[in-house]
Amino acid sequence: MSDLFEGKMFDVEHALNIYARDFVTIPAFSIYDDAALDSLRSQIESCHIYLIGRVPRVDVLDVISLGNFCTIKLQCERKVFWQRWPLPAGASLEINSEGGWCIRDRNGRASFPHESEIHRRLNREHRVANFEVLYIGQAYGDNGSRNALDRLRKHETLQKISVTGAAGPDCNLTVLMLGIEPANRLITHFNPLAEVKTKGSERIAMGLDKLFGTSEAERTTLYEASLIRYFQPKFNKIFKDNFPSTDLKTLRDCYDKDFAALVAEISIDSLPFLLHSEVVPPNADHIAKHDLHAAAERRMFFML
Repeated sequence: MSDLFEGKMFDVEHALNIYARDFVTIPAFSIYDDAALDSLRSQIESCHIYLIGRVPRVDVLDVISLGNFCTIKLQCERKVFWQRWPLPAGASLEINSEGGWCIRDRNGRASFPHESEIHRRLNREHRVANFEVLYIGQAYGDNGSRNALDRLRKHETLQKISVTGAAGPDCNLTVLMLGIEPANRLITHFNPLAEVKTKGSERIAMGLDKLFGTSEAERTTLYEASLIRYFQPKFNKIFKDNFPSTDLKTLRDCYDKDFAALVAEISIDSLPFLLHSEVVPPNADHIAKHDLHAAAERRMFFML
């Protein structure tokens, strides 16, 4: 416990906690396909953070129907996997007009396990088909007028990643768009061993000011910067070893808020893959915590 409490200046410290609550994931080539995106428009509107990455391609090699189940033979990362899926009563397995498999129910409706569900099971059961983070960015505009898709459609880095073949022959270039929680959340730390114990009431009031005084634009910029520092994506080359952002002015304006720490989280159970990078192993939950007690860390953090 001494490591947690000793060496701290104030008896009351605050950390801003920002987390993703919504997501949309699509293949990179789909960003211009308006028809395919129509059903996702409402979700995309709230997504201001985007991650560009590569996901190992999953190929369906064969599908076998047996009793009340169909078994799908898959290949991913040069390995073969089998998944068993239940068949609705009276359904049959068929070859569709495009040469692929479909499940036809007794009313003539065709379906098949969705790609995201297949990916999710591969992750859960075998920890394969993970998302390697190559680039992180944001799009906010005036009062949230721009979303991640708006930025991606004019994105030079996405084009560069695609042209350079960074995804490789066995992977698909994929986009993950995140919507962060619109309300602020503050974590307050009470320290009985702090050097200064006389400013508790004042600092509690300061914490409330920070809680209600941090705008959505500031949260978006801080969240983006936190994830870049945490994942250190290879295509975020500028400021890679510092605390980068596409909106440095907003980041610098946050310096005066005097947060003791910033915590940015990605913990969404329904994500179809585990996120990772060259420096972060695959995981279902990612918590990027940045300690801002030391003056040097704060200045680097806010790019001053």
